[in-house]
Amino acid sequence: MSQETHHLLTTVSEGVLIATLNRPEKLNALSGQTMRLFEGALHRFRDDPALRVMLIRATGRYFCSGADLRDRSDGPPTLLRSATAIRENHRLRLHGMQRIYDEMEHVEKPIVAAIHAPCVGGGLEMALSCDFRLAAAGASFAFPEGLMGVLPASNGVSRLTRICGPHWARYLIMANKPATAERALAMGLVHEVYADDGFEEESLAFCRHLAGQSAEQMGAAKIAIELAYELGRDQARQVERMANSALMLNPAYLAQLEGYISKIGKKAD
Repeated sequence: MSQETHHLLTTVSEGVLIATLNRPEKLNALSGQTMRLFEGALHRFRDDPALRVMLIRATGRYFCSGADLRDRSDGPPTLLRSATAIRENHRLRLHGMQRIYDEMEHVEKPIVAAIHAPCVGGGLEMALSCDFRLAAAGASFAFPEGLMGVLPASNGVSRLTRICGPHWARYLIMANKPATAERALAMGLVHEVYADDGFEEESLAFCRHLAGQSAEQMGAAKIAIELAYELGRDQARQVERMANSALMLNPAYLAQLEGYISKIGKKAD
């Protein structure tokens, strides 16, 4: 196994692609190599119908400490002196974070982050791009960019506000306060908090539960939920109807419905 491969480990278990951040000596800082390997794993997950769920986890005492500021794979460090150059740098460089995190949202399969320890900066932005976030009791969350007088650069403001609302976005970003796992649960930042002992097993069990759900339903739900959040009530109902008009023509659903109707008919007789 090459040193580069060590940055990200991938295994498959019962339809779950497990991608493990594996730079514990660097607190799992996201290097260019890590992000290239992660994007490859994401595309594999997207394109292989046998892979039903993607689980992102990590080794070591941090889930992720954010972007690797010492990495030079994007080129030598330069002091950008125009607002346009800075905006374009955020969009096109930073190891492709914005592109990759957008693709995570667009893949029509569930992606789960299992956060066992501190999750910071770009690592929190990665977690925010997932459909589900599970936390161990010892996990914590922070955006330390405020210490340098700047904002999270790869969707931290937009996605945190979308998920937790402006009230808690102010707490993490403006006040630059960290959140414990329990506070993150109250904020709506994570879906579940499990005990530290057995956290990996609980997270994998959650993913296996997802893998047992209808893939077509989850794909449609992922799109419909995003659209419903953006649209007014009337238009959101149209999205529901449109999605169900396809799902209810699924042969598996029709077979179930036919069996149910036949059973009801026999009882009526």
